[in-house]
Amino acid sequence: MSSSSQSAEFDIPAPTALIADDEPLLRDSLQRSLGLLWPELRVVAQARNGREAVEMFEVHRPDIAFLDVHMPGLNGMEAARQIARQAHVVFVTAFEEYALQAFERGAIDYLVKPVDEVRLADTVGRLKERLAEQPRRSRAEGSQAALEAVIDELARRMARQPGAPVSAAAGLATDSGPLQWIRASVGSTLKLIPVDEILFLRSDEKYTLVVTAEGEALIRTPIRELIERLDAQRFVQVHRSVVVNLHAISHVTRGPNETADLHLKARPEVLPVSRSYLHLFRQM
Repeated sequence: MSSSSQSAEFDIPAPTALIADDEPLLRDSLQRSLGLLWPELRVVAQARNGREAVEMFEVHRPDIAFLDVHMPGLNGMEAARQIARQAHVVFVTAFEEYALQAFERGAIDYLVKPVDEVRLADTVGRLKERLAEQPRRSRAEGSQAALEAVIDELARRMARQPGAPVSAAAGLATDSGPLQWIRASVGSTLKLIPVDEILFLRSDEKYTLVVTAEGEALIRTPIRELIERLDAQRFVQVHRSVVVNLHAISHVTRGPNETADLHLKARPEVLPVSRSYLHLFRQM
């Protein structure tokens, strides 16, 4: 290979992406998964809402925008209209029941939360093909009509289902009494996680990270709903966003200002204990 051809090869810019979602856990999880499936891709920005997504897009000009459909203020569809023709758009939605029909044309990609890695791998493959086929300036122009059609269809479906409820598929069992297991998507499979195996739960506003010794999974259930169903003799809340299995704790270290840290037997994470819950560990 000549030196000129080697130079041309190395001058090919790495593809770039923006992730917009109002859930920090979901943004971070998607970025981690993309890092494993597409190491060459650089996530140049994360946005918390549609307006921030548009602003960051203008600054970074990424090749791809992963946009949550439901975001406060400017939603993902409105943001997509503003960045149309300038990037490939992948919509992310929690409501598969209307997403499947809205995207049946196949020209625009979508992901259902929590994101399935097999589905994400398919999306990555299609994005790579589109980036390879189209020059940078016109990458998204060919899909503009399809994008507008998808946005219009999503808007119609969302208007008919404004409160699209979280169903049992979000993770909780439907029987009464203390929770015995949690249903969660892990990769391409639906896994039943026995509650006894859960080490801790960490949540933001809408999603909860379920952590066991073997791994972790996201469920679309707020932590406040889980607390009501967990065995209070085993699981305690130690922070606004953290619930821990008492049997999983190795030791507790005291911190400044009436706080503490929990160390686990089977995981490296250190969990914070806020002042309001410190009384639970005064005898430990």
